[in-house]
Amino acid sequence: MSLNYAIFRSGPIYNLSTLGQIGSHNRRKKKIYKSNPDINLNLSHNNIEIVPLDKKYVKKFYELTKDYKKQHNERMKNERKDRKRAYYQMLNESKNVVADELIFTATNEFFKNMTIEDIKEWANTCMEFVYDDLGYTKEQVLHAVIHMDEKTPHIHCVVIPLVKKFDKRTNTDRYTISKKQYIKNKRHLSILQDKFYARLVSKGYDLKRGIKGSNKKHIPFQEYKRNNKNYNNYSNKYDLIKNDNIRYKREIKLLKLKIIKLEKEKLKLKKAILIIINSLKIFFRNVLQLNIEIINNLVVKEIKNIFFHNQFTIQDIYNISRGTSKESELFEYAQISNYHKKYKDNENMK
Repeated sequence: MSLNYAIFRSGPIYNLSTLGQIGSHNRRKKKIYKSNPDINLNLSHNNIEIVPLDKKYVKKFYELTKDYKKQHNERMKNERKDRKRAYYQMLNESKNVVADELIFTATNEFFKNMTIEDIKEWANTCMEFVYDDLGYTKEQVLHAVIHMDEKTPHIHCVVIPLVKKFDKRTNTDRYTISKKQYIKNKRHLSILQDKFYARLVSKGYDLKRGIKGSNKKHIPFQEYKRNNKNYNNYSNKYDLIKNDNIRYKREIKLLKLKIIKLEKEKLKLKKAILIIINSLKIFFRNVLQLNIEIINNLVVKEIKNIFFHNQFTIQDIYNISRGTSKESELFEYAQISNYHKKYKDNENMK
């Protein structure tokens, strides 16, 4: 079974021109999309407006930031002529963002067999994250839409991080646009991605968090899609490899347990064999001491066989046969050392 990943990304928008282009893309307002292989305009009527918008992005931006514009115009009245700038100039020339585009999606497999209502419910959970975890108000959301006319459903949510902050220099509250008020840095973004994942899981969605701590460079979502047309294929292959790895680990664990069990059984068998060997030593010695030729010949044959297979040592042969009628034969077969012969002579002298 494929693993499905929860995906949340943030893309800063630095000027009004880019904001307008993103608006045209999100609202499917350009003829160029007819030739875009990623977009099926015949399905665009299925796109779902979460936060509707019936006008251009830039026009809506001016409406949402009218107090900020008013503040700027008031400040410009007291500026030197060479420093005066129109509101749009100030926004486009500053290094700050004018908006932020939040992208929410998952791997393609996640959306299979989902109804429109199911997808809307997932989208509502994503928007709860925007409001409750990121901290945006509904008034700060310029537009939010679910694109259903591409391979994988996804949400584009454009927010205006307009905030009112206390200015110590003027001792007044002043407006500014600051994404850092909502996403401070990469570390904070990682924490937010944890929260996004946790929120989805709490609602019962079977998803995995993306790779944490990845040092891959951030790229715009459109470029991400262009460069990753085979993303789901790669993801499925990765999932198969990962599942195989889990299966192999499980099999290795079972094999280790079997090895432990076999080692225990081996130890028991060794002990049993040792008991049998010791019993045979006593038995063969007792039989040889009876000095019945026909039986002794059979016993000697078995002793030689066991010695040949290294189950009897030279010392064993010595202990079994010494003082019997088969001593010489077995001493010669086992090549009893001078040490054992000397040991025997010493015993005879006692």
